[in-house]
Amino acid sequence: MFKRLTVVLLATLALTACDGVDPNSPLGQRKAIFKQMLKTSEDMGGMLRGRLPFDGVKFAEGAVKLDTLAHEPWQHFPQVRDEGDSSARAEVWERQARFQDLARQLEGVTGELVTVTRNPSLDAAQMKAPMDKVEAACKACHSEFRNH
Repeated sequence: MFKRLTVVLLATLALTACDGVDPNSPLGQRKAIFKQMLKTSEDMGGMLRGRLPFDGVKFAEGAVKLDTLAHEPWQHFPQVRDEGDSSARAEVWERQARFQDLARQLEGVTGELVTVTRNPSLDAAQMKAPMDKVEAACKACHSEFRNH
Protein backbone atom coordinates (compact mmCIF):
# COMPACT_ATOMS: atom_id res chain seq x y z
CA MET A 1 0.00 0.00 0.00
CA PHE A 2 2.78 2.44 0.93
CA LYS A 3 4.67 1.71 -2.30
CA ARG A 4 1.54 2.25 -4.39
CA LEU A 5 0.76 5.53 -2.62
CA THR A 6 4.35 6.69 -3.08
CA VAL A 7 4.26 5.89 -6.80
CA VAL A 8 0.95 7.75 -7.24
CA LEU A 9 2.26 10.73 -5.30
CA LEU A 10 5.50 10.85 -7.31
CA ALA A 11 3.60 10.53 -10.58
CA THR A 12 1.26 13.33 -9.53
CA LEU A 13 4.18 15.56 -8.61
CA ALA A 14 5.92 14.76 -11.88
CA LEU A 15 2.81 15.61 -13.87
CA THR A 16 2.37 18.80 -11.93
CA ALA A 17 5.96 19.77 -12.65
CA CYS A 18 5.50 19.03 -16.36
CA ASP A 19 2.71 21.57 -16.75
CA GLY A 20 4.97 24.37 -15.53
CA VAL A 21 3.17 24.96 -12.25
CA ASP A 22 5.26 25.39 -9.12
CA PRO A 23 4.24 22.37 -6.99
CA ASN A 24 4.64 24.50 -3.85
CA SER A 25 2.35 27.27 -5.07
CA PRO A 26 -1.30 27.31 -4.01
CA LEU A 27 -2.28 26.38 -7.58
CA GLY A 28 0.20 23.49 -7.67
CA GLN A 29 -0.89 22.21 -4.27
CA ARG A 30 -4.59 22.24 -5.04
CA LYS A 31 -4.03 20.66 -8.47
CA ALA A 32 -2.11 17.82 -6.83
CA ILE A 33 -4.90 17.29 -4.28
CA PHE A 34 -7.61 17.33 -6.95
CA LYS A 35 -5.65 14.80 -9.02
CA GLN A 36 -5.45 12.49 -5.99
CA MET A 37 -9.18 12.94 -5.40
CA LEU A 38 -9.90 12.07 -9.03
CA LYS A 39 -7.72 8.96 -8.95
CA THR A 40 -9.31 7.77 -5.70
CA SER A 41 -12.88 8.39 -6.84
CA GLU A 42 -12.21 6.79 -10.24
CA ASP A 43 -10.99 3.61 -8.55
CA MET A 44 -14.00 3.57 -6.23
CA GLY A 45 -16.41 4.27 -9.07
CA GLY A 46 -14.71 1.55 -11.10
CA MET A 47 -15.50 -0.93 -8.35
CA LEU A 48 -19.15 0.10 -8.37
CA ARG A 49 -19.47 0.01 -12.15
CA GLY A 50 -17.76 -3.34 -12.64
CA ARG A 51 -14.58 -2.01 -14.24
CA LEU A 52 -12.66 -3.22 -11.18
CA PRO A 53 -13.60 -6.09 -8.83
CA PHE A 54 -15.40 -4.80 -5.75
CA ASP A 55 -13.25 -5.05 -2.63
CA GLY A 56 -14.99 -3.75 0.49
CA VAL A 57 -11.76 -3.14 2.39
CA LYS A 58 -10.20 -1.17 -0.46
CA PHE A 59 -13.42 0.72 -1.03
CA ALA A 60 -13.57 1.70 2.66
CA GLU A 61 -9.92 2.77 2.58
CA GLY A 62 -10.68 4.84 -0.52
CA ALA A 63 -13.61 6.48 1.26
CA VAL A 64 -11.38 7.53 4.16
CA LYS A 65 -8.73 8.84 1.77
CA LEU A 66 -11.33 10.72 -0.28
CA ASP A 67 -12.81 12.25 2.87
CA THR A 68 -9.37 13.38 4.03
CA LEU A 69 -8.58 14.85 0.63
CA ALA A 70 -11.98 16.56 0.42
CA HIS A 71 -10.96 18.78 3.35
CA GLU A 72 -7.60 19.85 1.90
CA PRO A 73 -7.82 21.85 -1.34
CA TRP A 74 -9.81 24.83 -0.02
CA GLN A 75 -6.90 26.18 2.00
CA HIS A 76 -4.97 26.53 -1.27
CA PHE A 77 -7.39 29.04 -2.80
CA PRO A 78 -5.88 32.42 -1.90
CA GLN A 79 -8.05 35.44 -1.15
CA VAL A 80 -7.37 36.87 -4.62
CA ARG A 81 -7.17 34.94 -7.84
CA ASP A 82 -3.72 33.54 -8.48
CA GLU A 83 -1.90 33.49 -11.79
CA GLY A 84 -1.32 30.35 -13.78
CA ASP A 85 -3.18 27.76 -15.78
CA SER A 86 -6.02 27.21 -13.34
CA SER A 87 -9.28 25.50 -14.22
CA ALA A 88 -10.99 27.66 -11.60
CA ARG A 89 -13.33 30.34 -12.91
CA ALA A 90 -13.20 33.88 -11.57
CA GLU A 91 -16.47 33.11 -9.77
CA VAL A 92 -14.49 31.17 -7.15
CA TRP A 93 -13.27 34.51 -5.82
CA GLU A 94 -16.34 36.53 -6.73
CA ARG A 95 -18.81 34.16 -5.01
CA GLN A 96 -16.76 32.87 -2.07
CA ALA A 97 -19.77 32.11 0.13
CA ARG A 98 -21.29 29.79 -2.48
CA PHE A 99 -17.91 28.20 -3.23
CA GLN A 100 -17.34 27.51 0.47
CA ASP A 101 -20.89 26.15 0.81
CA LEU A 102 -20.24 23.63 -1.97
CA ALA A 103 -16.91 22.70 -0.37
CA ARG A 104 -18.69 21.98 2.94
CA GLN A 105 -21.31 19.93 1.10
CA LEU A 106 -18.57 17.77 -0.45
CA GLU A 107 -16.94 17.32 2.95
CA GLY A 108 -20.32 16.30 4.37
CA VAL A 109 -21.08 13.65 1.77
CA THR A 110 -17.57 12.18 1.89
CA GLY A 111 -18.03 11.93 5.67
CA GLU A 112 -21.35 10.14 5.13
CA LEU A 113 -19.61 7.75 2.74
CA VAL A 114 -17.02 6.91 5.39
CA THR A 115 -19.81 6.23 7.88
CA VAL A 116 -21.58 3.73 5.62
CA THR A 117 -18.30 1.94 4.85
CA ARG A 118 -17.91 1.03 8.52
CA ASN A 119 -20.35 -1.83 7.94
CA PRO A 120 -18.18 -4.99 8.01
CA SER A 121 -20.09 -6.65 5.17
CA LEU A 122 -20.00 -4.07 2.38
CA ASP A 123 -21.32 -4.75 -1.06
CA ALA A 124 -21.31 -2.60 -4.17
CA ALA A 125 -25.09 -2.11 -4.19
CA GLN A 126 -25.00 -0.52 -0.71
CA MET A 127 -22.29 1.93 -1.77
CA LYS A 128 -23.91 3.19 -4.97
CA ALA A 129 -26.22 5.82 -3.43
CA PRO A 130 -23.63 7.35 -1.07
CA MET A 131 -21.03 7.42 -3.86
CA ASP A 132 -23.58 9.03 -6.20
CA LYS A 133 -23.93 11.83 -3.62
CA VAL A 134 -20.17 12.36 -3.62
CA GLU A 135 -20.06 12.47 -7.41
CA ALA A 136 -23.03 14.87 -7.49
CA ALA A 137 -21.28 17.19 -5.02
CA CYS A 138 -18.16 17.21 -7.20
CA LYS A 139 -20.23 17.89 -10.31
CA ALA A 140 -22.18 20.73 -8.66
CA CYS A 141 -18.99 22.58 -7.81
CA HIS A 142 -17.42 21.90 -11.20
CA SER A 143 -20.54 23.16 -13.00
CA GLU A 144 -20.41 26.49 -11.21
CA PHE A 145 -16.72 27.05 -10.63
CA ARG A 146 -14.58 25.05 -13.08
CA ASN A 147 -13.72 25.93 -16.69
CA HIS A 148 -13.64 22.40 -18.07
